[in-house]
Amino acid sequence: MLSTLLHGLALSYAVTLCLVGAQLALPNPPYMPPDASNGARQSSGRLQPNPQWSNVLGNSLYFYEAQRSGNISSSTRVSWRNSSTVNDGKDVGFDLSGGYFDAGDYIKATFPLSAALMSICWGATDYGKAYDLTKQTAYLDDMLRWGLDWLMKAHPSENTLYVLVGNTDLDDAYWGGDQNIPPLRTSYQINNTNPGTDAAAGASAAFSACSSLYSNKGFGGPFSSPASLQNSSYAEKLLTHAQQLYSFAVNATGGQKTYQTSVPSIAASYGSSSYTDELTLAALLLSWATNSTSLFHDAEDYYQSFKLAGQNGVFNWDSKTPGLAVLFAQMTQSSSNLGGNLATWQDEAERYFDRIVNNQGPAHMTKGGLLYYDGDSDDASLNPALNAAMLLTRYAPLATTPDKKASYLKFARSQLDYVLGNNPMHVPYIVGSHPNSPANPHSAMASGGNDINNIDTSPEQEAYVLYGAVIGGPDKRDRYFDIRSDWPETEVALDYNAPMLTLAAMHVLNGTDDPFFTSLEVGAYEKVRPKGQPCDAAFHNACAGPQLSTDGKIAMGIIITVVGLFITGLLVWYIQVLMGGKTT
Repeated sequence: MLSTLLHGLALSYAVTLCLVGAQLALPNPPYMPPDASNGARQSSGRLQPNPQWSNVLGNSLYFYEAQRSGNISSSTRVSWRNSSTVNDGKDVGFDLSGGYFDAGDYIKATFPLSAALMSICWGATDYGKAYDLTKQTAYLDDMLRWGLDWLMKAHPSENTLYVLVGNTDLDDAYWGGDQNIPPLRTSYQINNTNPGTDAAAGASAAFSACSSLYSNKGFGGPFSSPASLQNSSYAEKLLTHAQQLYSFAVNATGGQKTYQTSVPSIAASYGSSSYTDELTLAALLLSWATNSTSLFHDAEDYYQSFKLAGQNGVFNWDSKTPGLAVLFAQMTQSSSNLGGNLATWQDEAERYFDRIVNNQGPAHMTKGGLLYYDGDSDDASLNPALNAAMLLTRYAPLATTPDKKASYLKFARSQLDYVLGNNPMHVPYIVGSHPNSPANPHSAMASGGNDINNIDTSPEQEAYVLYGAVIGGPDKRDRYFDIRSDWPETEVALDYNAPMLTLAAMHVLNGTDDPFFTSLEVGAYEKVRPKGQPCDAAFHNACAGPQLSTDGKIAMGIIITVVGLFITGLLVWYIQVLMGGKTT
């Protein structure tokens, strides 16, 4: 009965949306995030969709609206945001206004944006009915188009892609609101002679994934239908860009290389470790969007020739390899025409996931229960864990045994619960979701301050609530300090929110229980708030203790050697005395 009712509601909502036209009309009155105090109230009864999970989904989309660049309508839900950087691209004669600021500052970076859009479209394809049930589909459409339309601007010709807008030095040195952003913003491109295989392929993958979503092309089987935003003309437009960028990635006359080779200015912020995963992902998603068996085989060949099997690293904006086996498995179970072997991809996916759930490395568990990848988790501890939870939950229905399915879902839920408050700090790490939520996200826009030398205290209280923002997360000791200047813990970013959107959609569809944070004691964080300094990059890895300079280490080595020789000499003398008083 309940499932029939939900299907009817979703269908009715979908029909309403389809009547709107090219872009879906936004709800009137608009959805607005509730006050944080609402997160401390448990839902009455087993409702579906669960109202608290519906808010997590809606708030996660709201965050992207707060990150918008360009001409912002007066009707925006984020009343404290203003139009900004409207002259982006003037230095190269193109209109590159719009899009999203990537994190807590004001650069616009194509590579992480593409990764976020790809992830969100993939999630909305698998669990799209959740957006319909919560009446968030129009906001999803609005959010995606704001990013995709800018990404199309950034691809003005077949072999040109703008990968960075802004000056990393000036942006890092500016702390203030969106109306006084330094105007000297530079536009950086890759092109045929100075290519970037990873950035071109990553953008192609985003366009392909979103084209499939707008084409209503789902994976069927255990997965939901896509969100009801079908638009064939927009899907075709996206697909054209996907095809051109894939060809650019494969055939650039400058060869195949990482994009920071051509644009060194991006290396410090979003340098890429390899282009092999993006190229494989681009071929795979374009295969799905076009029903191309040859592209599917190209993706298989890439996977083998690049030796991507057997890798156990993180899944994030830079490293997509762990998601490939999952996507291969989804496509193979959905379409026998592609010629893939489902068992092969199940073996590879389960080899990877079994190492995670059985704590076999390279990731390890913090004492508080967070999946942690040394290096990758140091600058944003929650994102690797959320991405793992997203992949585990998505793959679980395809698992080869019930025990594996159960273990994957259990582990995924443990990571999501950790993020939502089941952690030693009793903090749900989504801004505005609960009274215990982070109060000081590292966001130049939301802080309300303009004194870069005193960003923790000017102002004392963050001026605006950045509802829905997933922050970087606690340190490797599970400690959270809630300090604005501690960017590894408190910064926000486009890619941090992407897995939360998909996980929230999954829970809207598959459960009636509240998110963990509704059970938290209000004020519990203040009782355990840590003293001292965090152990992360912003505070010079304080967890490791005082660090010696190179000269200090050399001096310490000499001292230890001399003392060791002295002790050894005394020991020899003492033994000889005991053996008869003989000395040499």
